[in-house]
Amino acid sequence: MIGILGLSCLSTSIFKQQNQALAQSDVQTLKYRNLIIDLGNGVKTNAQLTYPAIGKGPFPGILLVHGAGLRDMNYGGMFWQIAQYLSERGFAVLRYDKRGIGENGTIINNSVWGNMTYHELVQDAQKALNVLIHQPKVNPNKISIIGHSEGGETVTRIAINNPATKIKNIVLLDARIQDAYDSLYYQFVGLPLDYAKEVLDKNRTGSISIQKAVKDPIFGQYMAFSLAGNQSYSTGATTNSTDLGTLSSVLFSDNSNGSNTTTRQGAGSAAVGLINIDKRLKPMLERTFENAIKATIREIHSKCSTPTLCPAYVRSLLNLNSTLSIIGNVSSSTGILMLHGQNDSGSPVQQAFLLQQRLTELNHPDHTLITYPNLGHTLNPSSQWQTSSGPVPSYVLADLYAWLESHSGLSHTYPIIPTSLGTNANTSSSSKR
Repeated sequence: MIGILGLSCLSTSIFKQQNQALAQSDVQTLKYRNLIIDLGNGVKTNAQLTYPAIGKGPFPGILLVHGAGLRDMNYGGMFWQIAQYLSERGFAVLRYDKRGIGENGTIINNSVWGNMTYHELVQDAQKALNVLIHQPKVNPNKISIIGHSEGGETVTRIAINNPATKIKNIVLLDARIQDAYDSLYYQFVGLPLDYAKEVLDKNRTGSISIQKAVKDPIFGQYMAFSLAGNQSYSTGATTNSTDLGTLSSVLFSDNSNGSNTTTRQGAGSAAVGLINIDKRLKPMLERTFENAIKATIREIHSKCSTPTLCPAYVRSLLNLNSTLSIIGNVSSSTGILMLHGQNDSGSPVQQAFLLQQRLTELNHPDHTLITYPNLGHTLNPSSQWQTSSGPVPSYVLADLYAWLESHSGLSHTYPIIPTSLGTNANTSSSSKR
């Protein structure tokens, strides 16, 4: 659940590929300093500060905050790539491992990870920020924080919790904007239903062929969670082992009374191999989703038996106010940049539009939204139904740098037009400082 919450399916192979590319050059363009951050209560984590190879500094500082899941400081390669790009161009960038997590996203402390709450993640980001501010190479008056997915939600809170003079800018990369419950509901119910209606139901009859649904690999992935949570389906089954009989029995079983009897309507439809999307598929997905949420809240998995389903963390998420509802508390003197893939299946781009509308309504003087056609939740080329992973495109990095440069006093004192405007991006912005 945590992994899908963040939908940050970032491949560690990205980091390896980028590292190999760096090794091919003998020109040193940046330096680094390994650090240890004390998170309190005996918990410590590794961090790394990268900064320009030339110049005494102090340099404008940037903190990178990860999204949900088992994440080290490289964040599947995304943060390593961003840190290198920005540090080569004049910034000091700090990234850190999540509490209880080591290299390559490995759990190194089961107790710390299993009992973690979202509020602790916010506190950890705050402590990392304090470490960044006190680095000799960093200008404490020019601090920006960048968060991806759930990290965007976190940096918004950090900006609210700190004096306006402490945080100059925040950057939200495909941020989670709606509340956690609605975000989860969309992943496990809304997205599969949209796919069924828009892709599988080609004739717009309101029903889909079970046989075709079983053979569709994307729909099979959507169904994996619901099938695994259904008592009539084997918990050890995988998408590849899903067969016509299994899926048919699940979709047509009526569990409203706790039984597996087949309704007359279901039996009639089953005879022709069809499933009504709104009458049968939607209730089944909603029922299984609600059961999973209740199971987590009731601590059935209180010991966090799997690394992706930790009750303390999920419960803390469900009590949060959405980013959309709190964005108005960010100081008007803090610049806000939003970069969002238009094919984001984790945090739909419509949510970014709402956040932009809200900031405009509030007359926030400095906010910019740039959306990218064909990019998904990891700002990598993706379809609207499935997130792909890989290096962040150079034009996205160029847009990020251009905005940060103009907002950090490196060389420009005027707004920078996104380099990808007109070909790779759509932009909407307010007046600039």
